[in-house]
Amino acid sequence: MGEIALSGQRFRRIPHPYSGQSADVESLLSDNVEPWPHLTELLQNYTADWVKDESKYGHYESVPTPVFENQIFEGPDTDVETELRLSNIRLGRYGDATDDEDPTTSGRYSGGLFSGRFSGRSTGSDAPDSTVTKASKHYGGAPLLPYEPVFNWLAARASVYGQRTPEIPTALSSSGGLKISVKIASLNFQAGLVEPWYGTICLYHREKREKLSEDFHFRCLPPEFQDEASNYPRKAVFSLEAPSPAICLLVQLEKHVTEEGGITPSIYTRKEPVHLTERDKQKLQVWAKMIPFREPFAWSILPLFDAIVTGGVGGFSSPTNSPLPPGVLGSALMETSLDSDGRLIADSKPESVSVPVLVDVPTLHRVKENYTEEMLLVEHPSGQSSMLSFQEPKRKVQKPVKATLRLEIERLGSDDHETDCISECGSFNNYSFDADSHSLGASFSGRSAQGLESTKTFHNGHQKSNSGHRDLQAGIGSSLDLRRSEFRAVEFRLGPKPEPLSQLLHLLYVYPQSVTLNRKRNLFIRLELRVDDGDIRKPPLEALYPRDADSSMQKYVHTQIDANTKTPHFHDEFKVQLPTNLSPDHHLLFTFFHVELQTKLEAPKPVVVGYAVLPLLFASQVIRLDGTLPIAKELYPNYLKDNVKDRLEYLDDGKTVFKLRSRLCSSLYPVNERIRDFFSEYDRHILRTSPWGNELMENLQAVNALKNVEASAMLQFLQPCLNMLLRMIGDGGETLQVAAFRSMVNIITRVQGETSDGDERNRYLVQYLDYAFDDFGGRHDPVYPGLCSVWRSLARSKAKGYRVGPVYDDVLSMAWFFLELIVKSMALEQSRTYSETLPPGEELPPLQLNDEVFKSIGQLYDCLLTEVQERGKKGLTLANKLNSSLGFFCFDLLSVIEPRQVFELVALYFSKFCGVCETTIHEYKLNFLSIICDHDLFVEMPGRDPTERNYLASMLMQELFITWDHEDPALKAKACRILVQLLCKHEYDLRYQSLDDKLYIAQRYFPLVGLILDEMPVFYALSSSEKREILVCVLHILRYLDDGSLVKSWQQNIARTRLFFKLLEECQELFEYKKAGADGLMGAMPVNEQGKGTLCYSEKLSPAVNHFLSEASRQDVRILLQVTKSSPGPQWIFPQVSPDASTFWKRVSPVSNSPSSPNQPHSLREALAQAQSAGRGAGMALKESLHPMLRQKLDLWEENLSASVMLQLLEIVAKFMDAASSQAIATDYTKLDCITSIISGFLGRSQPLPFWKAFFPVFNNLFSQYGATLMSRDNDRFLKQVAFHLLRLGVFRNESIRKRAVVGLQILIRTAFHYFQGLSRLRVLLTITLSELMSDVQVTQHRMDGSLEESGESQRLRRSLRQIAQENISTDLLRESGLPEGTLSALPDGGCEQIWSWAGVHELSNSLLKAVEAAVGHALLGPEVMTADKYATAEAYYGLARAYSNVPDLHIMWLLYLCEVHQGNQSYAEAAQCAVSVAGVVMQAIVSKGDHMWGKEHVEALRKICPMLTGASFGEAASAEIEGYGSSKLTVESAVKYLQLANKLFVQGELFHFCAEILELIIPVHKARRAYGQLSKCHTSLTSIYEAIVEQESSPIPFSDATYYRVGFYGESFGSLNGKEYVYREARDVRLGDIMRNLGNIYEPRVIEGKQSLHIIPDSRQVKPEDLHAEICYMQITSVEPVTEDDILESRRDRHSSKSVTTVSARVFNRFLYDTPFTKNGKSQGGLEDQWKRRTVLWTEGSFPALVNRLTVVKSESREFSPIENAIGMIETRTAALAGELDDNRLNEGDHPSRLQSLQRILQGSVAVQVNSGVLGVCAAFFSGEPSTRLSAQDLQELMAALMEFMAVCKKALRIHARLITEEDQEFHSQLVIGFQSLTAELSHFIPAILSGF
Repeated sequence: MGEIALSGQRFRRIPHPYSGQSADVESLLSDNVEPWPHLTELLQNYTADWVKDESKYGHYESVPTPVFENQIFEGPDTDVETELRLSNIRLGRYGDATDDEDPTTSGRYSGGLFSGRFSGRSTGSDAPDSTVTKASKHYGGAPLLPYEPVFNWLAARASVYGQRTPEIPTALSSSGGLKISVKIASLNFQAGLVEPWYGTICLYHREKREKLSEDFHFRCLPPEFQDEASNYPRKAVFSLEAPSPAICLLVQLEKHVTEEGGITPSIYTRKEPVHLTERDKQKLQVWAKMIPFREPFAWSILPLFDAIVTGGVGGFSSPTNSPLPPGVLGSALMETSLDSDGRLIADSKPESVSVPVLVDVPTLHRVKENYTEEMLLVEHPSGQSSMLSFQEPKRKVQKPVKATLRLEIERLGSDDHETDCISECGSFNNYSFDADSHSLGASFSGRSAQGLESTKTFHNGHQKSNSGHRDLQAGIGSSLDLRRSEFRAVEFRLGPKPEPLSQLLHLLYVYPQSVTLNRKRNLFIRLELRVDDGDIRKPPLEALYPRDADSSMQKYVHTQIDANTKTPHFHDEFKVQLPTNLSPDHHLLFTFFHVELQTKLEAPKPVVVGYAVLPLLFASQVIRLDGTLPIAKELYPNYLKDNVKDRLEYLDDGKTVFKLRSRLCSSLYPVNERIRDFFSEYDRHILRTSPWGNELMENLQAVNALKNVEASAMLQFLQPCLNMLLRMIGDGGETLQVAAFRSMVNIITRVQGETSDGDERNRYLVQYLDYAFDDFGGRHDPVYPGLCSVWRSLARSKAKGYRVGPVYDDVLSMAWFFLELIVKSMALEQSRTYSETLPPGEELPPLQLNDEVFKSIGQLYDCLLTEVQERGKKGLTLANKLNSSLGFFCFDLLSVIEPRQVFELVALYFSKFCGVCETTIHEYKLNFLSIICDHDLFVEMPGRDPTERNYLASMLMQELFITWDHEDPALKAKACRILVQLLCKHEYDLRYQSLDDKLYIAQRYFPLVGLILDEMPVFYALSSSEKREILVCVLHILRYLDDGSLVKSWQQNIARTRLFFKLLEECQELFEYKKAGADGLMGAMPVNEQGKGTLCYSEKLSPAVNHFLSEASRQDVRILLQVTKSSPGPQWIFPQVSPDASTFWKRVSPVSNSPSSPNQPHSLREALAQAQSAGRGAGMALKESLHPMLRQKLDLWEENLSASVMLQLLEIVAKFMDAASSQAIATDYTKLDCITSIISGFLGRSQPLPFWKAFFPVFNNLFSQYGATLMSRDNDRFLKQVAFHLLRLGVFRNESIRKRAVVGLQILIRTAFHYFQGLSRLRVLLTITLSELMSDVQVTQHRMDGSLEESGESQRLRRSLRQIAQENISTDLLRESGLPEGTLSALPDGGCEQIWSWAGVHELSNSLLKAVEAAVGHALLGPEVMTADKYATAEAYYGLARAYSNVPDLHIMWLLYLCEVHQGNQSYAEAAQCAVSVAGVVMQAIVSKGDHMWGKEHVEALRKICPMLTGASFGEAASAEIEGYGSSKLTVESAVKYLQLANKLFVQGELFHFCAEILELIIPVHKARRAYGQLSKCHTSLTSIYEAIVEQESSPIPFSDATYYRVGFYGESFGSLNGKEYVYREARDVRLGDIMRNLGNIYEPRVIEGKQSLHIIPDSRQVKPEDLHAEICYMQITSVEPVTEDDILESRRDRHSSKSVTTVSARVFNRFLYDTPFTKNGKSQGGLEDQWKRRTVLWTEGSFPALVNRLTVVKSESREFSPIENAIGMIETRTAALAGELDDNRLNEGDHPSRLQSLQRILQGSVAVQVNSGVLGVCAAFFSGEPSTRLSAQDLQELMAALMEFMAVCKKALRIHARLITEEDQEFHSQLVIGFQSLTAELSHFIPAILSGF
């Protein structure tokens, strides 16, 4: 194709595909046709170059498809360190990835989220003429690209109602049917190839018994007949409309006629081999050179689409549901890929499409008599369709020819034929006799084929053969004339649908059939075309095509000879070139000859038998003619005249003995009489050969008669008829114009209705408009003025109420045709006017329409708008079609006339439909906008000067916003789609890639953002998908907008700026990528959100993506991933299979998990059914049903969309920060709430690694510039969110993200140092956020054995918290985060002193680590342990409370949890201590704030009850109040509430001494508030409490509130308890056996899991670890007693439960002792003289009652006592007990009964010898025998002194007892006295001095 010389840059000249293809049409073109203007028009129509408007269907130069990178999101499949490098390798990056190769470095986008031109904004170097200042690179890619990754401009255009689609003419289309080449590979005879052989091959339809093509002639010559001049075509190309099993190749062989008496043809049919002698061969060859006549010899049928025979040429033998047939040799691999609509695009290899196959023709049949083609096609009686028999009247046997004919058959692809060489003449159709045709006369009985026929023709021509095909050599014994030329056979289409004639053809095919004679003859026929009948001796016309391609046109041709028969049959085909203008004298002359077939002295000479004549006008009345003619014996001059015919003498008495057939293929001569009449009247109109009145009347009759021509007949001559009618409209009078216009409307309406196949735009009419119509090539005036005028007149007549008939509805339905015709006429005039003076490379200036024409167009446009309005209200489809036609009319005019004139038409349109209209009308407006805004120059209209107003853009934005406020959801979605598609068209357009272009586009669309901000309720009323569509466009606009325009929009007011950032917050919410399968901590998609929504694959991406995936999923394809070094991304290849077998893939894995068929995918219906049965939504099921590669593609797009959106938002925030820091914009500086919510949204959502790399430099700048504002109490919530998410990032698997989280925490610490001069407030804030985070962190995980261990999340969090305080890695972390090394030491804006302290940071890190460790310890217990082991549970809760002790609220929360646990275990003392601790925390906070309700002394009183309060300090926590936490909740009422709870619990635990002290703290509150009722209750409670205390102390049995046991753990299975000792506090009724059983139940399962056994040591002896067995775990349980004395370790006295004391300190214990008896011989027990005792004192880390049930032993001391010391201690113990009873205070209270009972009990055990022999035993052991000699005098003296004191105390006790007793106890007292006296007497034996004392 070449540029048309007069079209500038708009039109392209396309040489007519059929002009000049062969020399046969030169005679037609050279004829003088001036007397016949219609012939001039016809010839011009078939030979003139086509003129195509290149801008009619839009101009779009697409950039390369963006290649996206895999984004690294945190998830369960995130690799720790190597994910980024592996991602780069997958994308084609090899080698180590540096920072420069990463998607983002140093907070800037380098390389982009996706490669190519999309990586960052263009700089000044890219656009040297740019007037915009050089801008920094973008952080990420454009969000629009991943949102619409499969943007297809054609698909977007096709979504508009009434969209125009180009129709490529069949001559230029590569899909116009099937083409098959046939080449003679070899011909072998058993007798040898000794004479020339000739043959024909044609396509034949067995069922219809019709030839489908003309004959291809070939010959096979022996070497003796070959020479260089015999350049004969050897290859034929046949064309088929569609394959069919009934289509076959008819092969017929012929040879030189057999000589009478010579060698008969039987030598070729004999079964036995025949060996010809040299003489016989020479005889045959001489005869062949002598005689030129031939005779038929053999025939055969070759089924073309039989896989058994030909391998299924064209693939008909393949399954019928195959969309594309495979190659000739079976199936060929078709590699395909998906286009942007999801359709499969074939990428076939040439060798896989065009593969030749060698086919041996089935048996060649030899017959005795001649035959016709109809005789061949009768099925064999066996029923086998492939076996055909010869239908002979006499049933003669067919003898097979002993020969092999081998053909090379090949299906040709589109690459094998250049489009400009393809020749099609379109459709030739008519009925047997047209209704308007004249009678054929009685002398000619004709018969034509019924139905419609079409013909597709190829002229004989030469074309270079495909070099890629194989050249097959001839077989042995044969020699072929192999040539390079090709013969393109004419195709005779038999289809019912005609086509316009597009090729210049004027042919007549003649087929002589048979002649009936009265005697046998050797007959043949000669054919010639004569111009007249004057003299038969004149030479005929050279109008007959030769059989040899190298020969020129012939004057004569002759048939075969049917020898020695009365009824010779012929199967010859004669091709006749008809004259341009047929006259009545043109005729065909058939001459019949008889020839003798024997050689005498010379070659035989033919003898004329007769003549037959066929007038051409008669033969041209129908397309196909079957008839008979009489044979005249002799012809006279003027034999065509009727008077001469009567004088002719005919054979067989004038019977019609000659049967023949003809087929007309002419695009110059119509068979329809009305069309011929119209052509004649057109000639008269042009030549003005008739009087004016008669001419007008006859013209009107001929024009009106066209309305009655059948559509099939009219379609053949559609284009020339339309041109002629347009000529009449242009230069005819008003009456003729109206008639021609009405006739034209009628023609195109009928053509549209009968041949459109349901399409809105008939393809033949479209082809006429797009290619054939050239407005008479500039030879006449343009047609648009006349066409506009006549149409306007008709429209105005209708508007005025005149009756215009049904033609007006027809012209409205076909308005698109006339409007496009008008535009092309204008455009052609524009090109012809300016192209000659236009400098190269410049665009055509607009066409200047005169006022009258534009007024006519405006009035016509207004009338059509009125029709749209009126018919649209009725809901008629015609209104929608007309609306689209008007839109395209304006679209086309924008490229032709002055744009402002088009804007007047557009303004007229919107003045008709203004504001919010009805749904139907509003949809019309959207369609109209979609059409006109799709124009190539939409961006540049009216000019590139920013001061000029882009009318269409402003109108578009206004109408879109009005639509978003419409009530119809479909219209809202459509409006959003229009905006997205327009921006995609700009972004993907190669012409608008410079920075200036993108800036200009952004400025044009930026007012839309203002409209949204002005009416935010309209935006909020939209659905989520619609919001996404709008927001992605807003972000795209902001991306390329200059900073000045953006800052100017922020300068208006604070409220508007806040609304702006509200839009950005919506972006964060709607475009967040939630990775399926990850947990909530990592930004996962919640389970209840997965799979919800409509049936779509993705709710985040464009609807076009869902359409793309839907189309792709309909194909049953196997996707192969090919990653090559040259391709930056994966490519998918889809082998083509049947579309009916479309399947879907399972989501679980690339390999199906179906148990029955592991590799068999399931259908969509099955996928949905499975999803519904599983309780999941259809949306997720659809996504899971995708092929893994498509699903990977979808995830890739969603990831990149989220990443690009977030990075774009970050870029906007950075610009806002810079503008706000310079005070250039209006904002709220007290809170900076415009961006704080955005920053929180960034941190709180799942983000890819490139985002985090870009975020933290911005984060650092934010706190550097606005640290004072952000750290204020007004921003507590923001700081808390930031801290929470930074800690959350510290849990991520990706180490790069964790490092940046550590840097972010260090930035917070730096800011706290600068603005708070310390970390107290930040410590509280981080502790609070860490507490909230731990509820989301999975701190434990299961081992393989089912036990719990610390999870990786917890370990990563602790690692991150430790790294905060590691000074040695701080510099590396900053560098990796893209920050300067001095970031932490840099002074903030306005700062003057650096106070960073690593010690303080280390302290902060430790406090946070303790909280994590406490949480881990609590979680590691597990539910089973927490249920069974109350001690570990209490310690876990206590550990949490202690870890959060610097935050009062959290400390109180965990203490209350612990209190509930103790209450559940009935550990009331411990529960009460928790309540006291809570009250103490509140009280300390109140005292620290200076409240005078309580003072420090009250706090000290509480510390006596709960000593653990001593180490707690809440001062800084109370001062560091955080929003939602802190002293605001620490009130006096809270303290009173918890004190009352403690009092209640102490009462339940019978610790009444503590209750009294607690009530004493409550009473001052009630006094201060004058709550007398509460005071009364408190005093009443005090009364009962003191009474209970008195009762406890007066009890004869000493009161004990609890029992205490020492427990030691030894064994690896105890874990952290191994080697530790604890003191347990149990209820007072728990004995040693009980606790042994309880602890055994707790720890035995754990020991068994460790494959060890548990052994409990029952005694209190010392345990030596080296003596223990490794396979056994030991527990030592010992009862211990609490002690308060400081010198208890040195005291020899025995410990036993003493009486209750009244001091509170007596109930708080932190020391315990136990005695262990032993002997030196290893026995635990022995006599008094051998019994040793070891006393052990234990110190615990706290005091009992405590917050837990057990306390760790922190100190242990022991002392051993000898037997004598042991004895002395025993005596002193008894003495002290008796003395203590005598000193009891109850003596003064007069409580004699209780005192007497106690005294009697002790005396009885001391002085009664029969029950207390201990004293006598001691004396006997140490004062007699061998022990007395071993003891020192001092020891004996101490023993005697102890005995003397004991007896003295007993004597005193007896006197008191005597005073207290009554008469009833006298006898008992007497017994005690007697016992005392007896004891004294016994002791005197050992200690004589004792008598002197008593």
